[in-house]
Amino acid sequence: MARYTGPRVRISRRFNTPIFGPSKYLDRRPYPPGQHGPRMRRKVSEYGIGLGEKQKLRFFYGLMEKQFRGIYEKAASQRGVTGEIMLRILEMRLDNVVYHLGYANTRAAARQIVAHGHVKVNGRKVDIPSYALKVNDMVEIKDSSASRQMANTNMEMSTSRAVPDWLSLNKDAYRGVVMRAPAREDIQPIANEQAVVEFYSR
Repeated sequence: MARYTGPRVRISRRFNTPIFGPSKYLDRRPYPPGQHGPRMRRKVSEYGIGLGEKQKLRFFYGLMEKQFRGIYEKAASQRGVTGEIMLRILEMRLDNVVYHLGYANTRAAARQIVAHGHVKVNGRKVDIPSYALKVNDMVEIKDSSASRQMANTNMEMSTSRAVPDWLSLNKDAYRGVVMRAPAREDIQPIANEQAVVEFYSR
């Protein structure tokens, strides 16, 4: 499973955005990484702005370039606002839903939990993090002591994160359900999706 494994703080500092979650280093060093320390930022072109927004969104959801481009092309082929459709596809990935339900503390951890076979969808084991969920799909943790102990630990650590309205969670049964597709107001992306669409539309 291809994924980014390099330094995360460096990526967050490059875009001056907490892409991988809050980081004390962004407050200490609010400037791009590099051996020369703080320096003046050059004016960024429209192309550079679009590229930056695309990279932020890609790193946020933990996708490689080929995967992300495929999601954009799938969104562009459907009727509606391409940017919103793209965000909806990203949000309804299995690893992202596992993260939202609190079974994992990060999206990277959610991908690992899915890939290691701890998650079932509609009663069947699914170990593909990119699996596209649909409305009324049921996501649950496998009925084993190791899987549920891990889920318990993570849910206790993620109590500060609310489960989105488009999902429902039964903590006692370790089960969540996709109640509806997320609307644009349900999603708080870390980047401007319209700039991403314009970048790919060139």
